[in-house]
Amino acid sequence: MSTLVDLGPVTQLRAGRLARRLPQLYVGLVLYGVSLAMMVRSDLGLAPWSVMESGLASHLPITLGQAVIGVSFVVLLLWIPLREKPGLATISNALIVGLSADATLAVLGDATSWPARLGLMVGGILLCALATALYIGAQFGRGPRDGLMTGLHRRTGRSIRLVRTSLEVTMIVLGIALGGSLGLGTVLFALAIGPLTQTLLPICTVALLPPHPEA
Repeated sequence: MSTLVDLGPVTQLRAGRLARRLPQLYVGLVLYGVSLAMMVRSDLGLAPWSVMESGLASHLPITLGQAVIGVSFVVLLLWIPLREKPGLATISNALIVGLSADATLAVLGDATSWPARLGLMVGGILLCALATALYIGAQFGRGPRDGLMTGLHRRTGRSIRLVRTSLEVTMIVLGIALGGSLGLGTVLFALAIGPLTQTLLPICTVALLPPHPEA
């Protein structure tokens, strides 16, 4: 079974298997944006961070994808005092997920029946778990939100579970205040995304090549 390795930005690129890892990274990020759009079109609630981002987009002349990108770069500023180091996946995540979400929303219409809405919601959650496992398993570093979580975990000594839950509850509260899209999908996402991603991650994690000895 392949394991995740915490590498620096340069070492990530020197770790080999780029012909698989790079496509896997970008496929995962594109699918992540697609999954967000699917949940939007289900109109049954969004993921916790997306609740806040949709609320933000409702008050500004921006799209949901643009809100995702803007929030990503604000979160990256919070990495500075936490001394987190961005990788290729970090910057790519900040840009591609939002662009993919907007592109999908442009071609995916609203669901007109309950079965279709439920299908989009469940499909969005499943696809998001796969997308997360793909981009993390490519081993090019963390996304902005994941890095904030792990950075707070290191700095505070609190458990990952507590830090993640606290962040997501905060985003939901902010999202509700901004009028974001909260619903059944939000609850199911919060309950299912962790176990689903944990199940898929070992399958999607690319084993890195051992470093070459110095000549």
